[in-house]
Amino acid sequence: KEQCFALQAKEKTVELTNTLKIVIERDTSDRDKYDRLLRYVYSNGVFLNEYLVREGYAKVLTIPPDFKFAIDFANAQIEARENNRGLWQVCK
Repeated sequence: KEQCFALQAKEKTVELTNTLKIVIERDTSDRDKYDRLLRYVYSNGVFLNEYLVREGYAKVLTIPPDFKFAIDFANAQIEARENNRGLWQVCK
C-alpha cells in the first residue's frame, strides 16, 4: 500500500533532481538491510535530504551508525510538523 503523500514526495524529488549538477555524499554505511543505496544528495547546492524533510515531503528515520545529520533532520521535521507542511497537513 502506498503511504500517504508518497506520490507528491516522489514528484518533488524528481523535480529537484532534474539537473546536471548532482553531488552525493556517503555517511558510514553503503547500503541498508534492504540493499538500498544510502546517500546524502545535493542538487544545485540544495541539500535535498534536509529540504524534503523541512518541507514535509519526508519523515526522519535515523538508523545508526548513519547519523551525521540526525539533529538537523530532527529539527527540520519539528519545523515541518509545527507549520503543517506537506504530509503533516494531509496525513493526519
